[in-house]
Amino acid sequence: MQKRFALKCLVAASLVAASGLAAAQNVIKIANIVELSGGGASAGTNFKNGVELAVKEINAAGGILGKKIETVTSDTQTNPGVAKGLTQKAVDDDVFAIFGPVFSGSIMVSMAESRRAEVPNWTGGEAAAITAQGNPYVFRTAFGQNFSFPKLARYIGAKVKTLAVVYVNNDFGKGGLDAIKRELGKTQTKILAEISTDSGQVDFSSAVLKAKQSNADAVFVYTNEEESARALRELRKQGWTKPIIGETTLVGQKVIELAGEAANGAVAHVGLTVDAPKPEMLAFKAKYYQAYSSISDHNGIKGYTGVYVLKAAIEKAGKLDRKAVAQAMKGLTISAKKYPGVIMDVSFDQNGDLDRESFLVEVKNGRQIVVETLPALNPVAAAAPAKK
Repeated sequence: MQKRFALKCLVAASLVAASGLAAAQNVIKIANIVELSGGGASAGTNFKNGVELAVKEINAAGGILGKKIETVTSDTQTNPGVAKGLTQKAVDDDVFAIFGPVFSGSIMVSMAESRRAEVPNWTGGEAAAITAQGNPYVFRTAFGQNFSFPKLARYIGAKVKTLAVVYVNNDFGKGGLDAIKRELGKTQTKILAEISTDSGQVDFSSAVLKAKQSNADAVFVYTNEEESARALRELRKQGWTKPIIGETTLVGQKVIELAGEAANGAVAHVGLTVDAPKPEMLAFKAKYYQAYSSISDHNGIKGYTGVYVLKAAIEKAGKLDRKAVAQAMKGLTISAKKYPGVIMDVSFDQNGDLDRESFLVEVKNGRQIVVETLPALNPVAAAAPAKK
């Protein structure tokens, strides 16, 4: 009797386990490891929202290879150590892919874990060093500094003779400083001052004073978003009237809201903006606002397009195999006509860096206004049809 009962229990347990396995095989589990608190809360929240919006759309359309996507979201607290631990947990939970972190300092630490487990990892981080280490499992959802800064330097080189650089002293900021020095070295523009600031810095009076004392023709501000807003306010407070130039983080939606009128007149190169003159981008802007009652910044677009890139890579691989998907990303070119969710034609190189069109914007009356559309560095590849 006891043996028969034990046998029944064993069979029942086996059926439950098999059912669980079948359920697992019917979903594509991704971990959304992002900054939901701390200094990166705005960036991480937008990124998370973009990922979830894309997942909802893809699932409603039938999923990927007939499988629905399931997301699990974790907060890095804008702490690289926490990000590393959460990535380890995601690996232990056998996720198919990881999205995030957004901050360069965090992905630089955490991506060692996704690489070790051979889990594809999409990041919004922009530091050049992220893809310079030969990690075959890390891919960008935004420009790396080695793709954005050549465009930016061409603009600066044509506009100003001397420049003061205000940068944040972390992986992101130091990578940007190195990149702008390297690219401006190919132009006639001279850097007169390199002014280091701290992540989370509140008082920018000394940094701005140093920029003024350099007597440079313009200032280049390359810091995190909240710090960018503080720098803009201090520049205006001290009467700065010369050009203020930056990259995406200088003119993000959160920066414009925090800086108020002080943001007006700032010019930046941006890889992504919801105000880009693209029908797919304007459609995304409307969908995001309907879902979250707010306007997405570039981080929301990063998360959203990243999931559609995952979809294209899986469909190119033809199977739910992490190694095959990572390999499919190498040299992948995706057409927005075939995959509208990527919004703009995009291509990836062997390092996981992406290339596509981008924009020069100026903040006017509290809004990003696109003043010029810049071609991809490799226009032929970026405009090619999606590979199958």
